[in-house]
Amino acid sequence: MVHVALTIAGSDSGGGAGIQADLKTFQELGVFGTSALTAVTAQNTCGVSAIQPIDAAVVTAQIRAVMEDFDIKAIKTGMLFSAEIIHAVADAFHWRGIPLVIDPVMIAKGGASLLKDEAVEALKTVLLPHAAIVTPNIPEAEVLAGMVIKSEIDIEQAAKHIIALGARAVLIKGGHRKEASFAEDLFMGADGERFLVRAPWIDTKDTHGTGCTYSAALTAFLANGETAANAVVSAKCFIHAAIEDGLKIGGGHGPTNHWAYGRRGNKTMEGVVVYG
Repeated sequence: MVHVALTIAGSDSGGGAGIQADLKTFQELGVFGTSALTAVTAQNTCGVSAIQPIDAAVVTAQIRAVMEDFDIKAIKTGMLFSAEIIHAVADAFHWRGIPLVIDPVMIAKGGASLLKDEAVEALKTVLLPHAAIVTPNIPEAEVLAGMVIKSEIDIEQAAKHIIALGARAVLIKGGHRKEASFAEDLFMGADGERFLVRAPWIDTKDTHGTGCTYSAALTAFLANGETAANAVVSAKCFIHAAIEDGLKIGGGHGPTNHWAYGRRGNKTMEGVVVYG
């Protein structure tokens, strides 16, 4: 049986992030991808030059059209841009109990803002309480938790703050901590489950779309019936392979390699370590 997932996100004309990255990832993991577009960006590996949000009513119509016809097994949100779109997304489900992965996309790799300031509060109060798992990087976790993160203890505290907002689990991605020789992510569940997943640090500028791809892989594994914890570990393997076998295209922060994981066969766990 082919399972179906839905991504609600913006378009990246450069193909490395957003809807494009999500659908490529779903395809690689054997999940049929559907989508609801929230914004169109003029974007490449060097940055974002224009953003045009989609009317909230059209976002709602896209979601409802998909939900009426497909048996959706998991949903992912990416770039939501505005409070109006966030409310439209939340209202479209009423909530159906489908596992929801929230990637709180706030800043593009080149520095452009992808979430309006007034939308942050809507994200925290309207959408996060429905999340099966939230996947912030460290700067995003700082915004959601309302604190500065400088240490492992701070990461733990931020995770607790985010869970207190209503999410059933959080995955704080540590890739922004460049002083380390590894990329280490913290998983924490509202039920007390906790572990760290680590992969060797890869010295590359080709990291465009890593957050989108990581959370899309997590969504795909959830759609295929994995638990949140197992889906996190499998998704870490996927993104590590995608970064390690980079494509080296584009003049800026190049995209990751979405088909690397599938080509590794039984070697997908190489370099990835899980510990409590």
